[in-house]
Amino acid sequence: MHSANPNRSAHRPAWIAIGIFLLFAACMAALAGSMLLWPGTTLDQLWTLNPIAQQLLTPIGRSVGPIFLLLSVTLLIAVAGWFQSRLWGWRLAVVILSVQFAGDFINLLRGELLRGGIGILVAGALLYFLLRSNIRASFH
Repeated sequence: MHSANPNRSAHRPAWIAIGIFLLFAACMAALAGSMLLWPGTTLDQLWTLNPIAQQLLTPIGRSVGPIFLLLSVTLLIAVAGWFQSRLWGWRLAVVILSVQFAGDFINLLRGELLRGGIGILVAGALLYFLLRSNIRASFH
């Protein structure tokens, strides 16, 4: 998928990495939604990776599971728009990362310094990249 657009060509590895990041996030949201809606499967072993999330989410799993699945679909739509260089894909990616940044900021305010701080750094760096005018100009 070679691009005639010099802006995208110059930033191709980062452009691909962001698309893969969005795809990974879609998979994780689908996994979380599935685990919350259908507890008691072998997938439940994955909760050992984040026991705090399990403790907070499983009591309300039937309510938030569909939200995670909706998030997954939204992320997949963003992936499609991103790799097709559509302006709406870029905008959706910016909105998703902005919401992530806000959530990490709230975690930081709640005293989760490491988790919130790392999240702010990652989401902030991605937003900084996306909001650069030459990156925005790569989308139509």
